Amino acid sequence: MNFLSTTFKYFNLLGGFATIGALLAMAFLLLDVEGKTSTSAEKLRNFLKASAAVWVIGVLGSIVFTLALILDSPLSGALDGTVIRSFVTQITLGQYLAFEALIAILVFFGAFKAQKILSLIFLLAVSVVGLIAPVFQSHAASSGSHSLVIGSLVIHVIGLSLWVGGILAIAMLSASDRAIAVPRFSKLALWAAIAVVISGTVNAWARLNFVSAWNSTYAYIVIGKTAATILLVVIGYLHRKNLEGKEAINWIGFAKLLTTELIIMVVTVAMGSWLSNTSTPDRPGKQEFDPALAIAGISTPPKPTWSRIFLSYEPNALIIGILVLMVALYIKGVMVLTKRGDKWPVGRTISFALGIAVIDFATSGGLGLYAHFSFSYHMIAHMLLGMVAPIGLVLGAPITLALRTLPQGRTPSERGVRGSLLAVLHSKVGVFYTNPIVALLIFDGSLFALYFTDLFASMMQSHIGHLFMTLHFLAAGFLFFSAVIGVDPNPRKIPYLVQIVVLFTAMSIHAFFSVALMSTSTLIDGGYFASLQTPWLTDLLADQKLGGSVGWAMGEIPILIALAATFINWRREDTREANRIDRNAKRQAAMGQPDDLTNYNQYLQKLAQRDKNES
Repeated sequence: MNFLSTTFKYFNLLGGFATIGALLAMAFLLLDVEGKTSTSAEKLRNFLKASAAVWVIGVLGSIVFTLALILDSPLSGALDGTVIRSFVTQITLGQYLAFEALIAILVFFGAFKAQKILSLIFLLAVSVVGLIAPVFQSHAASSGSHSLVIGSLVIHVIGLSLWVGGILAIAMLSASDRAIAVPRFSKLALWAAIAVVISGTVNAWARLNFVSAWNSTYAYIVIGKTAATILLVVIGYLHRKNLEGKEAINWIGFAKLLTTELIIMVVTVAMGSWLSNTSTPDRPGKQEFDPALAIAGISTPPKPTWSRIFLSYEPNALIIGILVLMVALYIKGVMVLTKRGDKWPVGRTISFALGIAVIDFATSGGLGLYAHFSFSYHMIAHMLLGMVAPIGLVLGAPITLALRTLPQGRTPSERGVRGSLLAVLHSKVGVFYTNPIVALLIFDGSLFALYFTDLFASMMQSHIGHLFMTLHFLAAGFLFFSAVIGVDPNPRKIPYLVQIVVLFTAMSIHAFFSVALMSTSTLIDGGYFASLQTPWLTDLLADQKLGGSVGWAMGEIPILIALAATFINWRREDTREANRIDRNAKRQAAMGQPDDLTNYNQYLQKLAQRDKNES
């Protein structure tokens, strides 16, 4: 049974990786024609269909055999419809596997008709989400350093999917198409390889950080997988050496090297599927039950003090990985502009860096740590993520930087990465979400949807719930402040008066939410904070009301800052417009062609002078 379970897990991973690789190649590596797939990309469609079909079979098989292992019953017992339905609707692992199966089926049918590059990018994004979903409920979820272990494992799977999947897709291309795709993939593969190596190292260290752990099957598989990964990195380095600075590439030698890499990658994926079905080694000695560790994945920290809040650090590997990627891309963009001889305002870089620092403090810093154990600290983190950090990111103008530095089409007919971003910004979806009213509804409306329904209680119980809240707070805040005070290009021009009205409305709604939260007489967390049994937090209702008052105080200040920025921008634009009109008037007057406004001003001056003389 274990062998069959591992086999289907292998097909699950390999099919998912191949699907992601095919979508990656079709959307980004091969040429497109005005935002649609070219003939070269269409050749990969059959490979995409086959890969998605293998993925569907693999994940469905994983559901059945995982259920059989959990029930410790023959396969016939796991094939009972009622049992399967209960597993995929009531058990968290079953729900995640069912979600992955639905995504795989969606991508399989989408593979038949998706022709627009934006559609392929969407399928690529949902494929990644579907593939990593079960990771959040893997056997690593029950170990310590929950955020570190699960986050690093998610990054590891994403990196492998792009790396392995890309190699599989490139192996299916003709020599001419490979010549187009490989140079761009080589850069992406380097980033993916770095992510795989670092995340794999962190994950192994977090779970094998005691001596006896290394005398286990799990450790032996990790060592074998590590050796294979190092070999893949060496082969990747040889790929880059083969590509750099050569007008004529030895494609025969490249194909041989690619075949070797492909074989090693298939073996590596097999090791990964074996590893996922192998239990992590237990720590020696008797382990006392820790409710906080079992529920939140973190041991209860000592009573908060200023030094502990500012100096403690509980790394959330997934958020750190996202922040590192954002910073790396931003720095890369600034470097591209500098090499080109263009300047990028230092103030924008500082604003972006401050926004990143705030996010890290609210997720992995001391504040992020205590936010798991106290509602008031959770609300402080929420305010920083939703209202303070987005202002820094928005003023950093990342979209403007991207539009100035992203690669354009390699041919006159190719839209390219930059063109795809522009197409998203000016699409109906982009225009809809940048509407200030829509942004306001998401920004403030989600507060009531989250905290005054059962949604908050359910999300606090899981790692993926915490992740969703973090990303939602950031996205909602970035969208709102981009629509109101953003310096990036916006599909619509929003009058300053409308911006001010929207900001005052947001302030009023936020104040009403905070007062409503302060007025609650029952706990809204569904028993989450009580289940942690935190010794230094005895009055949970008082802490919840404190969170409401904190939300009120911290929520108003960023909006006031945004209002001040709006007034300043309004005044500056009026000044620039007045100066422009004056320059235009002087220029036309010098040419003997005064415009109507200049004539009208001169007429008013004559009337004023006549009145002065008569008096």
